[in-house]
Amino acid sequence: MGVAEGAAGERGGGEVGCALAGGCHCGGVRFRLRAPRHLVVWSCNCSICRMKGNDHVVVPKLDFVLESPAALDELGLYQFGSRQALHYFCRTCGVCAFYQPRSNPDGWAVTYGCLDRDSLGGTTHEVQHFDGENWEASIEGSSIVGMSKVA
Repeated sequence: MGVAEGAAGERGGGEVGCALAGGCHCGGVRFRLRAPRHLVVWSCNCSICRMKGNDHVVVPKLDFVLESPAALDELGLYQFGSRQALHYFCRTCGVCAFYQPRSNPDGWAVTYGCLDRDSLGGTTHEVQHFDGENWEASIEGSSIVGMSKVA
């Protein structure tokens, strides 16, 4: 499953990371993760990201720990199209705080707006755009595929 396996510890390669936390609107979903101090926030225009206004940070699965609920099967799951992306959401408030993206099946895309504001202190961020509307043509030259790789 990869959700609670990692310890959200420092990544290899000497990269300096920071501990972040977040969750859904009602608090039923809580997680913590390790990410670089400078976050790359991906803004995508695929059909679901465009409709949800979802900007996200991609991290390796080992750098993410789901604290509540206890297991992914306690969340709702939405799939469409290729059915490769796994869009998990809180069954109470409906917020999708993280999902397994098609671009990074070895990582989690964490919704930037679901990160706790107080945990973001000391981080900077930049927004990169991904043309998800033209996914197949865009994935080849995009650096998004490397975001879930452990250094």
